[in-house]
Amino acid sequence: MPSTAAGPAVVPYVIQRLGEEAAPDNLVIRRTVPGRSRLHYLDEDPRDRDPRGALYARVGWNPLGADGMPTGEPLWKFMHPHRQMMTMQTLRCQVCTQPARTKIGLIFLAGPRDEDPTQTEILTNQPPVCAKHVRTVAALCPHMDKQPMVFLAQSAPLYGVSGVLYGRLARGGLHVVARPDIAVPYGNPDLATFLASQMIRRIKSFRVLCLDELLQDLDAVAPTSAPWSG
Repeated sequence: MPSTAAGPAVVPYVIQRLGEEAAPDNLVIRRTVPGRSRLHYLDEDPRDRDPRGALYARVGWNPLGADGMPTGEPLWKFMHPHRQMMTMQTLRCQVCTQPARTKIGLIFLAGPRDEDPTQTEILTNQPPVCAKHVRTVAALCPHMDKQPMVFLAQSAPLYGVSGVLYGRLARGGLHVVARPDIAVPYGNPDLATFLASQMIRRIKSFRVLCLDELLQDLDAVAPTSAPWSG
């Protein structure tokens, strides 16, 4: 894959960059109707919530470069909450933000030991990948170990979010009540006071492949020589 002495030439759009720090904590829980409360930012903007109403953690944005991509040293272990949400919501490639659906389906990647391939449904926080950037993600993402498990999906409906649950302190202020290990589905009442960091999709109607098998399938439908080495 192309690289320079400074590091990889391609950095996925969803990766958080050095300098993109968490925004100041100005969260409040307000009562909406008797017996119900909701987590808000004091200066909330409509862009703070996803289309289903989940509130997202705020992280700064570095300036964009001439290529339209975020600048700054990549923090490979972290995905920017808002960029992850945007690509997952719209099924855009996590690397280049182009539509991710291919002629053979949606491509989702996971680490070689991250998921049980015998399950009938898989929950994922990894936005899809376009055909051009499959090898890029496999090579760059640390937990892919260059041998990703590939889920070629025909259906991947939205499921919910991951993040933290907030509550009120008796003396005032807020505190984190729980950090669930599993995603909270849309429609769950806990989402009213939940701060999301990642959107989750449920992969259904899929085949499990290795990387070489996927590239062969993509070659089979490509009109010309396949560009899958990006």
